[in-house]
Amino acid sequence: MRTFELEGKIRENVGKKDAKRLRAANQVPCVLYGLEENIHFYVDFEVVRKLIYTPHVYLINLNLDGKTYQSVMQDIQYHPVTDAPLHIDFLKTSDDKPVKVNIPVVTSGFAKGIRAGGRLQVEMRRLWVSALPKDLPNEIKIDVTNLGIGDSYRVSDIETDTLKILNVKSVPVVRVMITRASRSASGAATADGDAAAEGEESSEE
Repeated sequence: MRTFELEGKIRENVGKKDAKRLRAANQVPCVLYGLEENIHFYVDFEVVRKLIYTPHVYLINLNLDGKTYQSVMQDIQYHPVTDAPLHIDFLKTSDDKPVKVNIPVVTSGFAKGIRAGGRLQVEMRRLWVSALPKDLPNEIKIDVTNLGIGDSYRVSDIETDTLKILNVKSVPVVRVMITRASRSASGAATADGDAAAEGEESSEE
């Protein structure tokens, strides 16, 4: 998995008033969990936005006052109007302990259903997985080449060796939807077939 270097500063004061002051200074209040005692700190918004507004997922090397903790982002609270981050929760990871992360889904191939006029629909752009930090992938790849119109690729179809996917197995991740064009093409093909069959019958009479 990709890694990201992030530097934070320990908060001297904790509370709503101090958090408001930090946000006004373009800083984001944060907490690091997973230790004997939680660490309250803050990071610069212009730096952490590269972690937030991206399709990628990272293992974060979090540097707090000279000490580095490997971690992942667990939760982000956003402002209801501006969508700016108000608070971020980080979780310290351990090499021998599985961690839960939302991994992006990436499709590859050209579905045969698209050639027939269908449309590829990605139903789930991220999947919850549990794995050791060293086994976390950058993305989950799904080959859609063999999907015809009406076919879907479900969570249960994804083969993983070192990951445990936590989403419901019956849920479709990607599917090929029927479109007006494919329906028309199918109807035309059926009509041609019927006409050919009628022609054969008439020639036999």
